[in-house]
Amino acid sequence: MTQPDTHDVHIIGGGLAGSEAAWQLARRGFKVRLSEMRGTGELTPAHQTDGLAELVCSNSFRSDDDERNAVGLLHHEMRRLDSLIMRAGEMARVPAGSAMAVDRDVFSHEVTRTLAEHPNVTIVRERIDRLPDAGMTIVSTGPLTAQELADSIVAATGQERLAFFDAIAPIVHRDSIDMSKCWIQSRWNKRTAASNEGGDYINCPMTKEQYLAFYQGLIDGEKTEFREWEKDTPYFDGCMPIEVMAARGVETLRYGPMKGVGLDNPYDTTEEHPQGCWPYAVVQLRQDNKLGTLWNMVGFQTKLKYGAQLELFRTIPGLENAEFARLGGLHRNTFLNSPLVLDRQLRLRNAPHIRFAGQVTGCEGYVESSAVGLIAGMMAAFELAGRQCPPLPRTTAIGALLSHITGDAEADTFQPMNVNFGLFPPLHEVKKKQRKEAYTSRAKQDFGEWLASLSELAPA
Repeated sequence: MTQPDTHDVHIIGGGLAGSEAAWQLARRGFKVRLSEMRGTGELTPAHQTDGLAELVCSNSFRSDDDERNAVGLLHHEMRRLDSLIMRAGEMARVPAGSAMAVDRDVFSHEVTRTLAEHPNVTIVRERIDRLPDAGMTIVSTGPLTAQELADSIVAATGQERLAFFDAIAPIVHRDSIDMSKCWIQSRWNKRTAASNEGGDYINCPMTKEQYLAFYQGLIDGEKTEFREWEKDTPYFDGCMPIEVMAARGVETLRYGPMKGVGLDNPYDTTEEHPQGCWPYAVVQLRQDNKLGTLWNMVGFQTKLKYGAQLELFRTIPGLENAEFARLGGLHRNTFLNSPLVLDRQLRLRNAPHIRFAGQVTGCEGYVESSAVGLIAGMMAAFELAGRQCPPLPRTTAIGALLSHITGDAEADTFQPMNVNFGLFPPLHEVKKKQRKEAYTSRAKQDFGEWLASLSELAPA
Protein backbone atom coordinates (compact mmCIF):
# COMPACT_ATOMS: atom_id res chain seq x y z
CA MET A 1 0.00 0.00 0.00
CA THR A 2 1.35 3.44 -0.91
CA GLN A 3 2.45 5.54 2.06
CA PRO A 4 0.94 8.99 2.67
CA ASP A 5 2.67 11.69 0.62
CA THR A 6 4.03 13.76 3.50
CA HIS A 7 7.69 13.96 2.57
CA ASP A 8 9.86 16.96 1.69
CA VAL A 9 12.20 14.97 -0.56
CA HIS A 10 11.72 11.74 -2.48
CA ILE A 11 14.93 9.69 -2.75
CA ILE A 12 14.95 6.90 -5.31
CA GLY A 13 17.52 4.22 -4.51
CA GLY A 14 18.73 2.98 -1.13
CA GLY A 15 22.38 2.33 -1.91
CA LEU A 16 25.31 4.21 -0.42
CA ALA A 17 24.47 7.58 -1.98
CA GLY A 18 20.73 7.41 -1.33
CA SER A 19 21.21 6.31 2.27
CA GLU A 20 23.70 9.12 2.90
CA ALA A 21 21.46 11.73 1.27
CA ALA A 22 18.50 10.54 3.38
CA TRP A 23 20.58 10.83 6.56
CA GLN A 24 21.80 14.34 5.78
CA LEU A 25 18.24 15.55 5.14
CA ALA A 26 16.66 13.72 8.08
CA ARG A 27 19.21 14.97 10.61
CA ARG A 28 18.37 18.52 9.53
CA GLY A 29 14.68 18.01 10.22
CA PHE A 30 13.35 17.27 6.71
CA LYS A 31 10.99 14.39 5.87
CA VAL A 32 12.31 11.81 3.43
CA ARG A 33 10.59 9.07 1.44
CA LEU A 34 13.29 6.54 0.52
CA SER A 35 12.18 4.20 -2.28
CA GLU A 36 14.13 0.96 -2.66
CA MET A 37 13.31 -1.71 -5.25
CA ARG A 38 14.99 -4.53 -3.33
CA GLY A 39 12.52 -5.98 -0.87
CA THR A 40 9.74 -6.16 -3.44
CA GLY A 41 10.86 -9.58 -4.62
CA GLU A 42 13.30 -8.13 -7.15
CA LEU A 43 17.10 -8.06 -6.99
CA THR A 44 19.66 -6.54 -9.31
CA PRO A 45 22.20 -8.83 -11.05
CA ALA A 46 24.80 -7.94 -8.39
CA HIS A 47 22.85 -7.60 -5.10
CA GLN A 48 22.10 -10.52 -2.79
CA THR A 49 20.07 -8.90 0.01
CA ASP A 50 17.45 -6.20 0.53
CA GLY A 51 19.65 -4.30 3.01
CA LEU A 52 20.34 -0.63 2.39
CA ALA A 53 23.87 0.31 1.32
CA GLU A 54 24.78 -3.28 0.40
CA LEU A 55 28.38 -3.54 -0.83
CA VAL A 56 28.45 -5.65 -3.97
CA CYS A 57 32.11 -5.51 -5.00
CA SER A 58 35.04 -5.06 -2.60
CA ASN A 59 34.55 -4.54 1.14
CA SER A 60 37.21 -1.81 1.17
CA PHE A 61 36.77 1.96 1.37
CA ARG A 62 40.45 2.13 0.40
CA SER A 63 43.10 4.22 2.14
CA ASP A 64 42.25 5.94 5.42
CA ASP A 65 45.42 8.06 5.30
CA ASP A 66 44.20 11.67 5.31
CA GLU A 67 47.70 13.17 5.14
CA ARG A 68 48.95 11.85 1.80
CA ASN A 69 45.99 10.21 0.06
CA ALA A 70 43.03 11.77 -1.74
CA VAL A 71 40.49 9.13 -0.72
CA GLY A 72 41.70 9.33 2.90
CA LEU A 73 41.15 13.08 2.70
CA LEU A 74 37.64 12.38 1.41
CA HIS A 75 37.07 10.17 4.49
CA HIS A 76 38.20 13.09 6.68
CA GLU A 77 35.78 15.55 5.06
CA MET A 78 32.87 13.14 5.25
CA ARG A 79 33.51 12.47 8.93
CA ARG A 80 33.47 16.20 9.61
CA LEU A 81 30.03 16.33 7.94
CA ASP A 82 28.77 13.48 10.19
CA SER A 83 28.54 10.96 7.36
CA LEU A 84 26.33 7.95 8.09
CA ILE A 85 28.48 5.83 5.78
CA MET A 86 31.62 6.71 7.74
CA ARG A 87 29.80 6.10 11.06
CA ALA A 88 28.63 2.66 9.98
CA GLY A 89 32.02 1.93 8.47
CA GLU A 90 33.74 2.49 11.80
CA MET A 91 31.29 0.17 13.56
CA ALA A 92 31.83 -2.56 10.95
CA ARG A 93 35.57 -2.08 10.51
CA VAL A 94 37.87 -5.09 10.00
CA PRO A 95 41.71 -5.16 9.81
CA ALA A 96 43.15 -3.97 6.49
CA GLY A 97 46.40 -2.19 7.29
CA SER A 98 46.17 1.50 6.49
CA ALA A 99 43.00 0.89 4.46
CA MET A 100 39.43 1.01 5.77
CA ALA A 101 37.63 -2.27 5.18
CA VAL A 102 34.33 -3.40 6.68
CA ASP A 103 32.24 -6.43 7.44
CA ARG A 104 29.70 -5.90 4.69
CA ASP A 105 26.76 -7.48 6.57
CA VAL A 106 27.37 -5.49 9.76
CA PHE A 107 27.81 -2.33 7.69
CA SER A 108 24.55 -2.71 5.73
CA HIS A 109 22.63 -3.65 8.88
CA GLU A 110 23.84 -0.53 10.70
CA VAL A 111 22.87 1.79 7.84
CA THR A 112 19.46 0.12 7.50
CA ARG A 113 18.80 0.21 11.25
CA THR A 114 19.80 3.86 11.61
CA LEU A 115 17.52 5.05 8.81
CA ALA A 116 14.62 2.74 9.72
CA GLU A 117 14.63 4.10 13.27
CA HIS A 118 14.82 7.77 12.28
CA PRO A 119 11.43 9.51 12.61
CA ASN A 120 12.05 11.64 9.52
CA VAL A 121 12.71 8.70 7.18
CA THR A 122 10.09 6.46 5.61
CA ILE A 123 11.58 3.48 3.76
CA VAL A 124 9.22 2.22 1.06
CA ARG A 125 9.91 -1.01 -0.79
CA GLU A 126 8.78 -0.09 -4.26
CA ARG A 127 10.08 0.10 -7.81
CA ILE A 128 9.98 3.53 -9.44
CA ASP A 129 9.73 3.28 -13.22
CA ARG A 130 9.75 6.94 -14.23
CA LEU A 131 11.07 10.25 -12.98
CA PRO A 132 8.50 12.24 -10.98
CA ASP A 133 6.97 15.22 -12.80
CA ALA A 134 7.15 17.40 -9.68
CA GLY A 135 8.44 17.48 -6.12
CA MET A 136 12.05 17.60 -4.94
CA THR A 137 13.67 14.30 -5.90
CA ILE A 138 17.13 12.75 -5.59
CA VAL A 139 17.86 9.85 -7.94
CA SER A 140 20.59 7.60 -6.59
CA THR A 141 19.87 4.30 -8.30
CA GLY A 142 23.52 3.52 -8.92
CA PRO A 143 25.14 1.47 -11.64
CA LEU A 144 22.25 -1.00 -11.91
CA THR A 145 19.36 1.36 -12.61
CA ALA A 146 16.28 -0.63 -13.67
CA GLN A 147 15.58 -0.46 -17.39
CA GLU A 148 12.25 1.39 -17.17
CA LEU A 149 13.68 4.15 -14.98
CA ALA A 150 16.82 4.30 -17.11
CA ASP A 151 14.65 4.86 -20.18
CA SER A 152 12.86 7.67 -18.35
CA ILE A 153 16.22 9.26 -17.49
CA VAL A 154 17.36 9.00 -21.11
CA ALA A 155 14.17 10.73 -22.21
CA ALA A 156 14.60 13.49 -19.62
CA THR A 157 18.24 14.17 -20.43
CA GLY A 158 18.04 13.77 -24.18
CA GLN A 159 21.31 11.84 -24.01
CA GLU A 160 22.27 8.27 -24.66
CA ARG A 161 23.43 6.36 -21.63
CA LEU A 162 27.10 5.63 -21.22
CA ALA A 163 28.07 2.34 -19.61
CA PHE A 164 31.00 0.19 -18.58
CA PHE A 165 31.47 -3.13 -16.81
CA ASP A 166 32.41 -3.67 -13.17
CA ALA A 167 33.75 -7.09 -12.16
CA ILE A 168 33.40 -8.63 -8.68
CA ALA A 169 36.18 -10.41 -6.78
CA PRO A 170 35.76 -13.89 -5.22
CA ILE A 171 35.54 -14.45 -1.44
CA VAL A 172 37.19 -17.45 0.25
CA HIS A 173 36.39 -19.18 3.57
CA ARG A 174 39.40 -18.60 5.85
CA ASP A 175 39.46 -22.10 7.27
CA SER A 176 39.81 -23.62 3.79
CA ILE A 177 43.15 -21.83 3.15
CA ASP A 178 46.28 -23.95 3.66
CA MET A 179 48.43 -21.74 5.87
CA SER A 180 51.37 -24.13 5.63
CA LYS A 181 51.95 -22.57 2.20
CA CYS A 182 50.77 -19.00 2.91
CA TRP A 183 51.66 -16.36 5.46
CA ILE A 184 50.13 -13.18 6.86
CA GLN A 185 51.93 -9.88 6.27
CA SER A 186 51.35 -6.36 5.02
CA ARG A 187 53.70 -5.13 2.31
CA TRP A 188 57.01 -3.81 3.72
CA ASN A 189 56.00 -5.35 7.07
CA LYS A 190 53.66 -2.41 7.75
CA ARG A 191 52.07 -3.00 11.16
CA THR A 192 52.45 -6.79 10.89
CA ALA A 193 55.51 -9.03 10.73
CA ALA A 194 55.39 -12.09 8.48
CA SER A 195 53.59 -14.85 10.42
CA ASN A 196 50.60 -17.14 10.42
CA GLU A 197 48.93 -15.28 13.26
CA GLY A 198 46.86 -12.10 13.18
CA GLY A 199 47.45 -9.62 10.36
CA ASP A 200 46.02 -7.81 7.40
CA TYR A 201 46.78 -9.82 4.25
CA ILE A 202 47.16 -13.52 3.53
CA ASN A 203 49.87 -14.01 0.90
CA CYS A 204 49.92 -16.97 -1.48
CA PRO A 205 53.35 -17.10 -3.19
CA MET A 206 54.04 -18.32 -6.72
CA THR A 207 57.22 -19.45 -8.42
CA LYS A 208 57.89 -18.36 -12.00
CA GLU A 209 56.62 -21.69 -13.33
CA GLN A 210 53.45 -21.50 -11.26
CA TYR A 211 52.84 -17.91 -12.31
CA LEU A 212 53.27 -18.65 -16.03
CA ALA A 213 50.87 -21.59 -15.80
CA PHE A 214 48.37 -19.43 -13.92
CA TYR A 215 48.73 -16.65 -16.48
CA GLN A 216 48.01 -19.07 -19.32
CA GLY A 217 44.97 -20.36 -17.45
CA LEU A 218 43.59 -16.82 -17.23
CA ILE A 219 44.09 -16.35 -20.95
CA ASP A 220 42.56 -19.71 -21.91
CA GLY A 221 39.77 -19.93 -19.30
CA GLU A 222 36.16 -19.78 -20.44
CA LYS A 223 34.74 -16.29 -20.02
CA THR A 224 31.24 -14.88 -19.59
CA GLU A 225 29.67 -14.12 -22.96
CA PHE A 226 28.32 -10.64 -23.58
CA ARG A 227 24.88 -9.92 -24.95
CA GLU A 228 24.82 -8.21 -28.32
CA TRP A 229 23.96 -4.81 -26.81
CA GLU A 230 26.84 -5.10 -24.33
CA LYS A 231 29.70 -5.76 -26.75
CA ASP A 232 30.81 -2.15 -27.18
CA THR A 233 30.80 -1.44 -23.43
CA PRO A 234 34.27 -0.56 -22.07
CA TYR A 235 35.69 -1.51 -18.69
CA PHE A 236 36.44 0.93 -15.88
CA ASP A 237 40.18 0.68 -15.16
CA GLY A 238 39.68 0.75 -11.39
CA CYS A 239 37.71 -2.52 -11.51
CA MET A 240 39.40 -4.25 -14.44
CA PRO A 241 38.88 -8.05 -14.66
CA ILE A 242 42.17 -9.79 -13.95
CA GLU A 243 42.07 -11.75 -17.20
CA VAL A 244 41.66 -8.52 -19.16
CA MET A 245 44.75 -7.14 -17.42
CA ALA A 246 46.57 -10.39 -18.18
CA ALA A 247 45.78 -10.01 -21.87
CA ARG A 248 47.86 -6.82 -21.90
CA GLY A 249 51.05 -8.81 -21.41
CA VAL A 250 52.56 -11.68 -19.43
CA GLU A 251 54.24 -9.34 -16.91
CA THR A 252 51.27 -7.00 -16.33
CA LEU A 253 49.92 -8.82 -13.27
CA ARG A 254 53.39 -9.03 -11.66
CA TYR A 255 53.49 -5.24 -11.63
CA GLY A 256 49.87 -4.95 -10.49
CA PRO A 257 47.72 -7.05 -8.13
CA MET A 258 50.21 -9.97 -8.09
CA LYS A 259 53.29 -7.90 -7.23
CA GLY A 260 55.56 -9.71 -4.76
CA VAL A 261 57.79 -6.73 -3.97
CA GLY A 262 58.04 -5.95 -0.24
CA LEU A 263 56.66 -9.31 0.93
CA ASP A 264 59.05 -11.71 2.73
CA ASN A 265 58.14 -15.36 2.17
CA PRO A 266 59.09 -17.12 5.45
CA TYR A 267 59.11 -20.47 3.61
CA ASP A 268 61.85 -19.31 1.24
CA THR A 269 64.86 -18.07 3.23
CA THR A 270 68.54 -17.66 2.37
CA GLU A 271 71.62 -16.43 4.20
CA GLU A 272 71.23 -13.13 2.42
CA HIS A 273 67.49 -12.99 3.19
CA PRO A 274 66.94 -14.76 6.53
CA GLN A 275 63.48 -13.19 6.88
CA GLY A 276 62.42 -14.63 3.52
CA CYS A 277 62.76 -13.80 -0.16
CA TRP A 278 60.26 -11.88 -2.20
CA PRO A 279 58.08 -14.27 -4.25
CA TYR A 280 58.08 -14.13 -8.05
CA ALA A 281 54.35 -13.34 -7.83
CA VAL A 282 51.76 -13.38 -5.06
CA VAL A 283 48.00 -13.58 -4.62
CA GLN A 284 46.80 -11.52 -1.64
CA LEU A 285 43.60 -11.99 0.33
CA ARG A 286 42.12 -9.34 2.64
CA GLN A 287 39.77 -9.93 5.56
CA ASP A 288 36.15 -9.40 4.50
CA ASN A 289 34.18 -9.70 7.75
CA LYS A 290 34.66 -8.94 11.45
CA LEU A 291 34.83 -12.59 12.40
CA GLY A 292 37.74 -13.11 10.04
CA THR A 293 36.01 -16.11 8.47
CA LEU A 294 35.82 -14.62 4.96
CA TRP A 295 38.71 -13.21 2.90
CA ASN A 296 38.48 -11.65 -0.55
CA MET A 297 41.01 -12.07 -3.33
CA VAL A 298 42.49 -8.60 -3.78
CA GLY A 299 42.39 -7.36 -7.37
CA PHE A 300 40.82 -10.60 -8.63
CA GLN A 301 37.68 -9.18 -10.17
CA THR A 302 36.84 -11.58 -12.96
CA LYS A 303 34.46 -12.52 -15.76
CA LEU A 304 35.66 -16.15 -15.87
CA LYS A 305 32.81 -18.64 -15.72
CA TYR A 306 32.33 -20.31 -12.34
CA GLY A 307 33.77 -23.69 -13.37
CA ALA A 308 36.86 -22.02 -14.83
CA GLN A 309 37.30 -19.98 -11.64
CA LEU A 310 37.19 -23.04 -9.39
CA GLU A 311 39.64 -24.95 -11.57
CA LEU A 312 42.13 -22.09 -11.92
CA PHE A 313 42.01 -20.49 -8.48
CA ARG A 314 42.59 -23.87 -6.82
CA THR A 315 45.98 -24.01 -8.54
CA ILE A 316 47.10 -21.07 -6.37
CA PRO A 317 49.42 -22.29 -3.57
CA GLY A 318 47.37 -22.47 -0.37
CA LEU A 319 44.03 -22.40 -2.18
CA GLU A 320 44.08 -25.98 -3.50
CA ASN A 321 41.11 -26.85 -1.28
CA ALA A 322 39.61 -23.39 -1.08
CA GLU A 323 35.88 -23.10 -0.45
CA PHE A 324 34.35 -19.99 -1.97
CA ALA A 325 31.62 -18.01 -0.23
CA ARG A 326 31.20 -16.12 -3.50
CA LEU A 327 32.77 -16.51 -6.90
CA GLY A 328 33.60 -13.57 -9.13
CA GLY A 329 31.05 -11.95 -11.40
CA LEU A 330 30.36 -9.11 -13.78
CA HIS A 331 27.78 -6.34 -13.87
CA ARG A 332 27.03 -3.42 -16.13
CA ASN A 333 27.43 0.14 -14.85
CA THR A 334 25.41 3.13 -16.04
CA PHE A 335 26.12 6.83 -15.65
CA LEU A 336 25.06 10.23 -16.96
CA ASN A 337 27.06 12.60 -19.10
CA SER A 338 26.92 14.82 -16.03
CA PRO A 339 28.95 17.84 -17.23
CA LEU A 340 26.37 18.27 -19.96
CA VAL A 341 23.09 17.49 -18.17
CA LEU A 342 23.63 18.51 -14.51
CA ASP A 343 24.15 21.96 -13.02
CA ARG A 344 26.60 22.76 -10.22
CA GLN A 345 23.95 21.82 -7.65
CA LEU A 346 23.61 18.31 -9.20
CA ARG A 347 20.18 19.23 -10.61
CA LEU A 348 18.97 18.13 -14.00
CA ARG A 349 19.25 21.26 -16.15
CA ASN A 350 15.92 20.78 -17.87
CA ALA A 351 14.10 19.46 -14.76
CA PRO A 352 15.68 21.19 -11.73
CA HIS A 353 13.37 19.53 -9.21
CA ILE A 354 15.45 16.37 -9.80
CA ARG A 355 18.96 15.86 -8.43
CA PHE A 356 21.24 12.93 -9.11
CA ALA A 357 23.69 11.40 -6.66
CA GLY A 358 26.16 8.55 -6.45
CA GLN A 359 27.69 6.47 -9.21
CA VAL A 360 25.01 7.39 -11.71
CA THR A 361 26.59 10.88 -11.79
CA GLY A 362 29.88 9.45 -13.05
CA CYS A 363 31.94 9.15 -9.89
CA GLU A 364 33.50 5.79 -9.14
CA GLY A 365 33.98 4.04 -5.81
CA TYR A 366 32.05 3.50 -2.61
CA VAL A 367 33.39 6.57 -0.83
CA GLU A 368 33.02 8.86 -3.83
CA SER A 369 29.40 7.72 -4.36
CA SER A 370 28.63 8.27 -0.70
CA ALA A 371 30.24 11.72 -0.75
CA VAL A 372 28.16 12.82 -3.72
CA GLY A 373 25.04 11.50 -1.96
CA LEU A 374 26.04 13.45 1.14
CA ILE A 375 26.45 16.73 -0.67
CA ALA A 376 23.28 16.18 -2.73
CA GLY A 377 21.36 15.77 0.53
CA MET A 378 22.93 18.94 1.93
CA MET A 379 22.15 20.90 -1.25
CA ALA A 380 18.52 19.76 -1.07
CA ALA A 381 18.33 20.77 2.61
CA PHE A 382 19.64 24.25 1.83
CA GLU A 383 17.18 24.63 -1.03
CA LEU A 384 14.28 23.62 1.24
CA ALA A 385 15.49 26.27 3.70
CA GLY A 386 15.34 28.90 0.93
CA ARG A 387 19.10 29.14 0.46
CA GLN A 388 21.79 27.78 -1.83
CA CYS A 389 24.49 25.57 -0.40
CA PRO A 390 27.79 27.46 -0.70
CA PRO A 391 30.01 25.77 -3.29
CA LEU A 392 32.79 23.65 -1.85
CA PRO A 393 36.26 24.93 -2.70
CA ARG A 394 37.82 22.96 -5.54
CA THR A 395 40.85 22.53 -3.31
CA THR A 396 38.86 20.11 -1.12
CA ALA A 397 38.30 16.43 -1.94
CA ILE A 398 34.52 16.74 -2.25
CA GLY A 399 34.84 20.01 -4.15
CA ALA A 400 37.35 18.55 -6.61
CA LEU A 401 35.13 15.52 -7.23
CA LEU A 402 32.03 17.68 -7.74
CA SER A 403 33.91 19.96 -10.10
CA HIS A 404 34.90 16.99 -12.24
CA ILE A 405 31.31 15.74 -12.35
CA THR A 406 29.55 19.04 -12.99
CA GLY A 407 31.77 20.95 -15.33
CA ASP A 408 35.54 20.54 -15.24
CA ALA A 409 35.54 17.36 -17.30
CA GLU A 410 35.00 17.44 -21.06
CA ALA A 411 31.49 16.24 -21.87
CA ASP A 412 32.66 14.57 -25.08
CA THR A 413 35.09 12.32 -23.23
CA PHE A 414 33.50 12.13 -19.76
CA GLN A 415 34.23 8.92 -17.87
CA PRO A 416 33.78 7.83 -14.22
CA MET A 417 36.52 8.99 -11.88
CA ASN A 418 37.82 8.07 -8.45
CA VAL A 419 38.92 11.00 -6.30
CA ASN A 420 42.61 11.71 -6.88
CA PHE A 421 44.99 14.64 -6.56
CA GLY A 422 44.90 15.07 -10.33
CA LEU A 423 41.43 16.63 -9.86
CA PHE A 424 42.78 19.28 -7.46
CA PRO A 425 44.09 22.71 -8.51
CA PRO A 426 47.83 22.07 -8.97
CA LEU A 427 50.59 23.16 -6.61
CA HIS A 428 53.45 23.36 -9.08
CA GLU A 429 55.48 25.57 -6.75
CA VAL A 430 55.69 22.75 -4.15
CA LYS A 431 58.37 20.09 -4.54
CA LYS A 432 56.95 16.81 -5.82
CA LYS A 433 57.86 14.83 -2.70
CA GLN A 434 55.97 17.31 -0.53
CA ARG A 435 53.02 17.83 -2.82
CA LYS A 436 50.59 15.28 -1.35
CA GLU A 437 50.99 16.69 2.14
CA ALA A 438 50.55 20.18 0.68
CA TYR A 439 47.32 19.17 -1.08
CA THR A 440 45.86 17.72 2.11
CA SER A 441 47.00 20.64 4.28
CA ARG A 442 45.44 23.16 1.90
CA ALA A 443 42.27 21.09 1.62
CA LYS A 444 41.79 20.80 5.37
CA GLN A 445 42.27 24.53 5.84
CA ASP A 446 39.83 25.45 3.08
CA PHE A 447 37.32 22.80 4.12
CA GLY A 448 37.36 24.06 7.70
CA GLU A 449 36.64 27.60 6.56
CA TRP A 450 33.83 26.39 4.29
CA LEU A 451 32.33 24.31 7.08
CA ALA A 452 32.35 27.28 9.44
CA SER A 453 30.24 29.22 6.92
CA LEU A 454 27.44 26.62 7.24
CA SER A 455 26.69 27.28 10.90
CA GLU A 456 23.39 29.01 10.13
CA LEU A 457 21.90 25.73 8.86
CA ALA A 458 22.76 23.48 11.77
CA PRO A 459 21.30 19.96 12.09
CA ALA A 460 17.99 19.71 13.88
